[in-house]
This record gives sequence, structure tokens and C-alpha cells, in this order.
Amino acid sequence: MKNNNKRVDMLNGSLLDKLLLFAIPLALSSILQQLFNSVDVAVVGKFDSSSGQAAVGCNGPVINLLINIFVGISVGANVVISTYIGQNKKEKVKATVHTAMVISLIAGIIIGIAGFFVAENILRFMDTPGNIIDAASLYLKIYFLGIPFIIIYNFAAAVLRCVGNTKTPLYALIISGIINTILNIILVVYVHMGVAGVAIATVVSNIVSSAIVLYYIMKTDEVIKLSLRDLKIYRKELSKILKIGVPAAIQTSVFSIANIFIQMALNGYGKDAIAGSAVTLNYEFYEYYVVIAFGQAAVTFISQNFGAGNLKRCRKIFYESILSAIISVAVMSAVFVTGRDFFIGLFTSSSEVAHFAEIRMLYLLIPYILITTYEIGGCALRGMGYSMTPAVITIIGTCVLRLTWIYTICIKIKKFKLLMIIYPISWSVTGVICLITYFCISAREIRIKDNQQRRIN
Repeated sequence: MKNNNKRVDMLNGSLLDKLLLFAIPLALSSILQQLFNSVDVAVVGKFDSSSGQAAVGCNGPVINLLINIFVGISVGANVVISTYIGQNKKEKVKATVHTAMVISLIAGIIIGIAGFFVAENILRFMDTPGNIIDAASLYLKIYFLGIPFIIIYNFAAAVLRCVGNTKTPLYALIISGIINTILNIILVVYVHMGVAGVAIATVVSNIVSSAIVLYYIMKTDEVIKLSLRDLKIYRKELSKILKIGVPAAIQTSVFSIANIFIQMALNGYGKDAIAGSAVTLNYEFYEYYVVIAFGQAAVTFISQNFGAGNLKRCRKIFYESILSAIISVAVMSAVFVTGRDFFIGLFTSSSEVAHFAEIRMLYLLIPYILITTYEIGGCALRGMGYSMTPAVITIIGTCVLRLTWIYTICIKIKKFKLLMIIYPISWSVTGVICLITYFCISAREIRIKDNQQRRIN
């Protein structure tokens, strides 16, 4: 297989077209992964029951925490492999690729087996209502069986991005997404398997997507080619992957951890509130993945230009990335909120579930553009080498603030709307701090660069 992708010149020329070319395939891939869970929630809600829908939906924060952890670690593999490619160290590339894939396999098996046996305990810890915990536990146990394939897919996709290939993972998800939808309908509507049916369909679709990207890597003529005979862990490469990947995993997991505690508070409002929240959460994820895609573009473009000393171009990249993200999110929110009856109706026929879904949609999607401030701002900081700074800001602005709100205000006043309002509050606080920090650090770096240039001249 030949790879005909041309490398993007991030240091010269126009920016917006290149940012879009980089971000759109990433956004579509993430959205397609989320569609697996969206289809599960929709099929169960329309053809099974609101209890089944709540059982699937309450697992969302746990599932996203797991995915975020290993997506973060795969970033480490991406960075190390890309660096070696840039240095033309083919043997090092080979060693890192094979190390990364062994990590994904071992981690997937361990997490899958352990998760299967502790699934119910996790849900009990989250105070999942007793009338849905059996179904929720069944879904999560089956889902854990597919975790190895999810992790393998994400690591393989990260490897492919190192050579500019974002299309193969996208095609794999399109195929597996179609399979997931067809199996959902067959197993739920015709075989009447309910929650178990959608879980099985998700596992099968994940097997397909991981098989496609693995096949490509094994057959490609690129330097990233994978050989089963060469699978082993190289200590030096493992250390480099974890050094970069673990901090990234911690940072991407912060929101998921905070959301697990919010889910615990949400569980106290009953199955209709859980199901309604799960409905709107799907649309939030679609918008979030668009923002993350532009964030990934920002950190990649800025890191290259920062290394080359093009600091003013770094500022331009920040502006164009955040503006693109704001426009994209604003348009998506307008569509979802304006057509909320239609979009909510895709997932449920219950008026009680729809009531809670509409509240969450109005309280969260209207101000959703606020998340661009800390996501793009944080990525810009990481691109300049300040990786811990946005992590600390995010922890304070999300985990600390949200947990404080849950265990003070929400305990005294038990209202669903009051629980929802902490989201835009935390986004605003985190965004303001992150943007101020970015502009201060960026201005300082520009002054340092200008002073250095004057000395040379």
C-alpha cells in the first residue's frame, strides 16, 4: 500500500485551509466513535425502554474516562514516532511502533478482564439507581470485553497520523459504524436482546474498526509498517512514550473524573433524568470533538512554529484555531437547540425523558462556545512547551470547582437545573484563567525572542 499524503507545510503560507484539512478528519473520526454510544442510547430508548436507555447512558462517564486515558497515552506514541520520522531514524520508528502496539494489547487485556469483574462495583460507587443497575452492569461488562479492540484502534490510528494518514481511521469507523447500527436494530428490534444487544453490537463494531487499521499498518509500505514477528517492548521507547503520554492522559481524564461525580449526583434524580441527560450528552460530545480537533491542530502547528522561532505566527494560529472552533460550535449549537424537539425525539419517545433532555440542552449547548477558551488556550500553551500549566488550570476549574458545587450547593438545594448550571460556570472560570495565562506567557515569549534578535543584530 502506498501513502500518497503530502506533508503539510505548517511553517509557511496560508493557515486556515491547512488547519481545516488537519482538523476535519480528526473531528469526524471522534464523532463516529461517539456515534457507537449514541446509536446504543437511541435504539434502546426508541425500541426498548427508558430504563434501558438510562442503563446505557449512565455508563457514559466511565466509558469516556477509559477512552480518554488511552487516547492520552497514544499521544505519547504519536509524538515519539513523529520525532523519529523527522530525524529519519527508521529503526527507532520501527521499535516505537511495535512497542506501542504491544502496550495497547497488554493494557487492553488487563483493563478488559479487570473491568468485567468490577463493573457492578463501579456503578454502585456511582450510586446508580437499583432499578437500572442490573442492566447497566450487564452493558458495562460486555463493553469491557471490547476494550482491547478500542485501545488497539486508538494506538493504531495514532501511528497512522504520524505519516499524515487521517483518512484510513475515518474509513474504518464509517464501516464499523454502519455495522454497529445494523446489528443494533437486529439484536434489539428483532431478537429483543435490549441492553445486551446494543453492547454486543458495539463490541463487534470495535473489532471491525481495529482489524481494518491493523491490516493497513501490516500491509503498508510506510516506515510505520507493523510485523507480528517483531512485536516486543523496547525499554527506551516505552519510557519516552509514557513520559509524554501519562501527563497527557491525566489531563484528558480530568473532565471525565469530574463528570463521574456529576453523574453520581445526577443519579439521585431518577432514571428519567439520567436518560434525558444521556440524550443531550451525545450532542455535547459532537461539539466537544470538533473543539478538540482544532485544539490538536493548534498544538501541532504552534509547536512546529515555536520551535522555528515564528512566535507571531503562533499567535495567528491561536486566533484562527479558536475562531474556527467558536464558529463551528455556534453553528452546531444553533442547529441542535433550534431543532431540539426533533433531535431529542431521535433518542426517546418519553415526555419525561425529553423534559430533562431539553433542560440540559438549553443550559449547556447555548453557552457551549465557552469551552473553546480553555481548550484552544490550553493547546496553545502546550504547543509552546507549557504542558503542566493548562493541566493545573483545568483541575482547579473543573474538578475542584464542580466537586465543591456538588457537595455544597447541590446537597442543600436539590434541583436538576442547579446541577446543570455548574457547567457554564466552570467553563467561564477556567476559560478566563487560561486565556489570561496564555496571553501573558505568549507576550513574554515574544519579548524574549525580540530581545534575542536585537542582540544578534
